[in-house]
Amino acid sequence: MPLPLRDYFKDLLAHYGPQHWWPGESPFEVMVGAVLTQGAAWSNVEKAIRNLKAYDLLDPGRIHELDEDTLALAIKPAGYFRVKARRLKNLVAWFVVRHGADVEKLRALRPDLLREELLEVKGVGPETADSILLYALGIPSFVVDTYTHRVMTRHGLAGEDTGYDDLKETFERALPRDAALYNEFHALIVAVGKEFCRPTARCETCPLRARLP
Repeated sequence: MPLPLRDYFKDLLAHYGPQHWWPGESPFEVMVGAVLTQGAAWSNVEKAIRNLKAYDLLDPGRIHELDEDTLALAIKPAGYFRVKARRLKNLVAWFVVRHGADVEKLRALRPDLLREELLEVKGVGPETADSILLYALGIPSFVVDTYTHRVMTRHGLAGEDTGYDDLKETFERALPRDAALYNEFHALIVAVGKEFCRPTARCETCPLRARLP
């Protein structure tokens, strides 16, 4: 029996409306944000990105040449700033050295091979890689996070031990291969996860309450 994920999408869209996610002025800004948002509130990521813009550093060539300590200070509001500076330098080195900082070159690659390349970059895990594919490059690759897992398990659509790739495949099998749909659906799941599907659930008023088993 096919999973009713399209119905979940319709319910969430009717409740929240379009989310217009991911906020970013360029694909590279989104790539940077995908690294900085690891374990951080988005409001703090925005502060870090504002710093990079203020110092005219939001450029792959400049970050590639910048020393790690200076970059760490610039992105300090995002937390774990020394670790993230290293990870960001790794991603930018891959982007600049291997692909000439050319976004269109990335888009021309086979998505599965591009994802493999991203996962080889130290500090880039599946969620960050898929965020870059989907939000920066417009490639249909569904993003899974803690909210996704929580909603799916509480609704009996996945097991507690279901891993990232299996959950990603569940969505991609049930939905048309469409970047705009994946983008909107994931953003809506984040919205319902933050407001209702918290560690202590607020099911009584949740827009998905009628679909609980």
